[in-house]
Amino acid sequence: MLSRRRPSKSNTPFVPPFSQPNKLTTAARCEPASSSASPEAGAAALPRAPSPIEKMVSVLADVGCTLTNAAGPPSLPSNLYNFRQRLDGILAVDSSLRSQFLKGFSEYISSTINFRRVLLPCDRDGFGSVRRESLVQLLLLVKSIQQELLDMLLEKLPEYFDMNPLVGGCGFSSSLPLDEDVARLILNQFRWLDFLVDSEAFAEKLLQVLSISPHHLKKEIIGSLAEMIGDQNNKTLVGSLEQMLQEDSSIIVPVLDSFANLNLDDLLQDQVIMIALSCIRTIDIEHMPYLLRFLLLSAKESNARRIISQIREQLKFVGASQPRASQHNKLKGKSVIDNTEASILDALRSSLRFKNMLCVELLKELKSLEEVRDHKVIDIWLLTLVFMSCESLQKSVEKLFKKKILEGCFQDDMFEKCIHGIKELPKDYLPTFLSLSAYLVACKEQRAQEFGIHMYTCLFEEFCDAYSRQEVLGALLTHVGSGICYEVTAALDAMVNLASKKSQEMISLSSHITGILDYLEGFSIESLHKVYEVFIRLAVSAQSSSQPYGFSIANELLMILRKQINNSDLMYKKMGLIGTLKIVSYIADTNNTSLPPLSQRSNYEEAVELLKVSLDSCKQLPLPLILFYEELISTLRSKTLHPTIMEWKLWMNLDGDISPICLNILPLVSPPSRSSSALQVLPTKFVLLSVVERLTNQGSLGGIDALLGCPLHLPSSKLFSQHSWQVLTAKQKQIAILSLHYAANWMRELLNAFSTQVVEGSDTISQATKRDIIFKLLQRLRNLVFVECLLDNCLKQHPVILPELYPHLEQSPIIELDCMGDLEKMSQHPKAIESISQKKKRKRGKSISSSSNTNIEEKLRQPTIVDIWKKAGAIPSQEGARDDLSTISSRAIQSESAGHHVDNSDVPQNIETSVPAKCLEAQKNKLRPLSVDCLSILACLKNNQGSCCADPSAELPIHLYLLRDLHKKLDRLSPTRKQNLARGSNAPAGFMGMKVNDFLRKIQPLFPYLRKNFDRAVRVLSEGAETCQEHWISQSSLAGNPEITNTSIFASPVLTSTAVFKETLLCFGKILNLPDLLKEKTILSDLLQAFQPLEMSGCFFQEMQLIPSPGNMDYLYSGAYIFLGGVFDAATNFSFTLASEVLLTLEVMVTSIRTFLNRSPCENGNDTCTGFSKEIIPFLCNKLGAYAQKLLMHKCDKDDVDSSLKIKGEMVQKILRIYLGNCPSTLDSLNELACAVLPQVSLSETSKEDDNHQTFPTLCSATMIVWYRVMHEENISALNNLVKEISLMGKPRGGAKVENVRRLLNKILQSVNVVVFLINMCRNNDKVTVHAMAVKYGGKFIDSFLRVFDFLQIQFQMHKDLILQMIKELQKATRTIQTLCSEAKGSKQTAITRKIPATKRSLERFLFHVKALLYTTPSGCSFWMGNLKHKDLMGQVVSSQAYLDDQDDDDDDDGIKDDPADAILDHQPTNVSTPE
Repeated sequence: MLSRRRPSKSNTPFVPPFSQPNKLTTAARCEPASSSASPEAGAAALPRAPSPIEKMVSVLADVGCTLTNAAGPPSLPSNLYNFRQRLDGILAVDSSLRSQFLKGFSEYISSTINFRRVLLPCDRDGFGSVRRESLVQLLLLVKSIQQELLDMLLEKLPEYFDMNPLVGGCGFSSSLPLDEDVARLILNQFRWLDFLVDSEAFAEKLLQVLSISPHHLKKEIIGSLAEMIGDQNNKTLVGSLEQMLQEDSSIIVPVLDSFANLNLDDLLQDQVIMIALSCIRTIDIEHMPYLLRFLLLSAKESNARRIISQIREQLKFVGASQPRASQHNKLKGKSVIDNTEASILDALRSSLRFKNMLCVELLKELKSLEEVRDHKVIDIWLLTLVFMSCESLQKSVEKLFKKKILEGCFQDDMFEKCIHGIKELPKDYLPTFLSLSAYLVACKEQRAQEFGIHMYTCLFEEFCDAYSRQEVLGALLTHVGSGICYEVTAALDAMVNLASKKSQEMISLSSHITGILDYLEGFSIESLHKVYEVFIRLAVSAQSSSQPYGFSIANELLMILRKQINNSDLMYKKMGLIGTLKIVSYIADTNNTSLPPLSQRSNYEEAVELLKVSLDSCKQLPLPLILFYEELISTLRSKTLHPTIMEWKLWMNLDGDISPICLNILPLVSPPSRSSSALQVLPTKFVLLSVVERLTNQGSLGGIDALLGCPLHLPSSKLFSQHSWQVLTAKQKQIAILSLHYAANWMRELLNAFSTQVVEGSDTISQATKRDIIFKLLQRLRNLVFVECLLDNCLKQHPVILPELYPHLEQSPIIELDCMGDLEKMSQHPKAIESISQKKKRKRGKSISSSSNTNIEEKLRQPTIVDIWKKAGAIPSQEGARDDLSTISSRAIQSESAGHHVDNSDVPQNIETSVPAKCLEAQKNKLRPLSVDCLSILACLKNNQGSCCADPSAELPIHLYLLRDLHKKLDRLSPTRKQNLARGSNAPAGFMGMKVNDFLRKIQPLFPYLRKNFDRAVRVLSEGAETCQEHWISQSSLAGNPEITNTSIFASPVLTSTAVFKETLLCFGKILNLPDLLKEKTILSDLLQAFQPLEMSGCFFQEMQLIPSPGNMDYLYSGAYIFLGGVFDAATNFSFTLASEVLLTLEVMVTSIRTFLNRSPCENGNDTCTGFSKEIIPFLCNKLGAYAQKLLMHKCDKDDVDSSLKIKGEMVQKILRIYLGNCPSTLDSLNELACAVLPQVSLSETSKEDDNHQTFPTLCSATMIVWYRVMHEENISALNNLVKEISLMGKPRGGAKVENVRRLLNKILQSVNVVVFLINMCRNNDKVTVHAMAVKYGGKFIDSFLRVFDFLQIQFQMHKDLILQMIKELQKATRTIQTLCSEAKGSKQTAITRKIPATKRSLERFLFHVKALLYTTPSGCSFWMGNLKHKDLMGQVVSSQAYLDDQDDDDDDDGIKDDPADAILDHQPTNVSTPE
């Protein structure tokens, strides 16, 4: 075939493909051998047949393409579509021509120059220099030759693998430009082809070439696979890439790009995610951000939890190195690891911001983690990133963060690794960490506060720039100014920590915190200690480093203290005393000898001078002097001061003018002497004397042991008889009461001082001396019990405000009064008291103008912590307390004057020692506290030296007194208290800064004695054992307690044993509740060992598969449980109340076991350290439920039950909750109680039957409301648990387990039946309280029920009958609720009407949910809404609607009907019409 000639012009670079021989150019002749197959060479030999190249060129020329172009690539026609169609038409019909064309093209591209020409973009006629497709790309769009060309190009590709001269075939990168890199040009031809004739063959061939390609080209091919192959061979492509990824993980980035660009179905997408997840541990750390971003952006709701879980488990990007080593290297400008962690965090953060769904799923995943060992450092980062990414979830993050800390899942070292393990932590994270730290410090829980303090410390260490550290200090100052006690205390702890660790760094920032010194009025005593410690450490550190801030801080601090000490306001004087003694304790400590002087004098001279100034300023004021001595005592106990200070203390006359062997209290209290202030200070002076004596006498108090047995000069005992007391004047009664008060406090300090000589492990005295001290201590303890009982009895008859002998634990204004004078006036002049109260009332009624000046002062003054407590009602104001006592005093005087007409002097008066001293307890802050060492007397009660008998039970009154003191101390440490004063203010009285662990070690030796006396109390109560009635009287006489006419202070064996029983169980439970106890396993085991039974019954463990082994912690818990179970069985025979206390203690034990297991690492069901079996919890819970059921069904004395239940019914409520919470099936038990048991109350009331014939005797008319409320609450709780179980199942599908679904539906139906029975009980019970609870809890139940509607809708087709039955049953309850609401509106019962709006909203939501359910699911039923008739609870139509037609009666019978022809009428309209 001859082609048409095109005229050539000299001014154009076009060369015709077929020229005449005589017109061949010189260049064509001289073309090298490699190009001998060119068209010009073929045209020279006309006689022979055309070569394949010539044939190929001719075919291209026929369709408009000029292949030979000396100036560049081939020239293409303007219409490329026609070009492809014509070429395909020519080659498709002639197979031989197609073969010659392909052969010619193959020979043509054997030349690299020609190959590059056809690979580069070509010129097009009419478009000038516009560069578009290459000739190869156009040929690949020709169907007839596409597959052959693809194979040809792929076979040519390996020839150009080693063209890069820089890498020499190693192939890690390509430095050639695209126009010169033939291999990359070949790959460009495969991109974005319009079609593939045989995609499977091409993919197979391409993957073969890919397996042998160099690294840089392999990455190029993998990244372009989605552009080359399309979506037809995704399965093969994914499999091949997975195999290559296993061989070479360095190609992970292009593989992920390829996966992301592929259009995969769900099955392949899951496979791709699994491949990516498997690479988390194998790939290099620098590729991790790409992998995490791919995984998170590929996540859906169905697989997000799995992806997050795998990332948490396998990703280890922090904590790889030691945090301290990493921090040390940072200071040198180096880091152990690269800064890829910041890139990983950025990838996680950007992914979470892009998909908020991931934040929700991440929180769900972290909430599902229960074991401590399952938590990792990355969890802290994940919560932090969620906090930053989703503002709506910040509250949830804070709560979860706190929960994990309290459960022990997040430890301090985890946060250290979190921020110290990164090379350069971006400052963007600082505000987030500060927000979380601020939330934790503001929490009431101590562990949360400790973690927040640690976070602040780590942030201050990590961020070294001044701005960041100012932000940290600013956040702490915000806490300090909050006015909340525990928050202020925690913030000051953090500042003390920083001042001790980073004092040099804080010196330059001291100007930001010195403002605290201007607001000291609002701090408690404990906070003042910490404030002064911060500034003392800064001042000393600044002077040691010779910084210019040093002298300014020290001078400012000393100047403020001197002003406070010399201030006439006693509040400021107290602050100055605390600060002065704090400085003395620091600069005079022998361990701080290297400290630089704070002034021109030496530190020891400065300390002595400060002590002298402080003592001189408060000599005439009792309360400041008491505080001075207390601070000095605390310093001596905690520090070893310089001999100069000790000599100054010994030189002081601690006894002053009062140094008798017989303590003359009465003359000092009498008005002529006016020495009551000396008696106020006397106990504190004695404590200081005893401390100095111990320090100078190697711990012995032999030099002052005469004080333990010295007598006390008190008013005559005859004055306290009933006849003599009535004739005394108010002034004389005042003197008698104050004498007893000072005597009781003196004896308390004697016990505190000399009990240190007999504690376990003390060897400072001989055994003979110890026995003598023990004997005297027991006598003094009997004296104390006697005096306090007598004092309480006197206060009942004549209320008096007792003077303070111990400084307040909270910071409050000190009002220094003449105790005798003021109290005399208050007692003697009731009319004056009334006039004072009337004046106060008039003051309240004054106009605003009269109090404007004081209001301005109040606004300018920073409120103290006490002011805040008073506003909240936590503590009464001083004026209120005086008003109350004044009123009581006036009433007592009036009753006393009225009582002159009746002579009761000859009536014997009995004072029981076991009854709590309520009047004295109301002023307990006026008493000196007993120390922890006093509790050691419990171990001394076995010595009945000089006793009239050998009965050990006779010592129970003394044991009870100490046991109650132990209970008070445990109350201050218990974390379950509503007002956590243990951290909100100062340390509890008698603790003297002691930590919880030290306190537990102090009382550890006392556990066996608690058990012994508990057994004695049980024996007295159960067996009715007779005790020596004269023992207390004889021992009291032996101790020197006087006899009072017609007044007997005695100890009833039964009442004392009952009190010991209760107090022992309460103390045992509170000790188990202490969080620090679980850290001290030795103390815990000793406590449990003390309460083991005499014999371990093997039948107790019959239902268990793994029986606990002796010595393990679960065995000890089980033993204590068995022992208390035996006590419970015995207690049910003589006291319902005591049996209830045992049951509550058993519940505390189960809670303690759960807490213990949550804090211990467990594997395969057993604790790795103690062999604790998890099987013990459900086993003991079943036992606990059985005990509670037995107590509820136990027939005990009616008076014993009703006397306690008619007050509040709290005990029955707790027992019922324990029973329902620990029975095998809560809903089954609720069904039984609601259907069969609870209706018996109304039946018994109508039939007047005895309550004892009921199944549950504790269910009576007095306790029915308690039962009714508890059953409602427990039923709603059971339904909420079902909701959680359904949510854990995920979204149920048709293929879900039918058994599980049906079980859940039956459980929901049970819950519905319970609420229907409970609400319909209102038809037979007319109590307003019951009706109000039905409306309230009915609405709450509907709200919880609506949470399972999605589940019901999904399961409707398979379980239609069950779900419709559920809705119809619930409709019965909603009708009753509507009737209750209507009647309450008509009768204006506010107890019910205030609950109606919320319940109505719930009923309307239920209506529309049912409507949506029946409309969206083909149920064969219809639905409409209508108005209810106004009926009463008995079903009778109210007269206001009696005129309605009878035909409406059928419409009133609304409900859900199964017949499709019938209508489903839901009875709850959007606007219910009720007649008024």
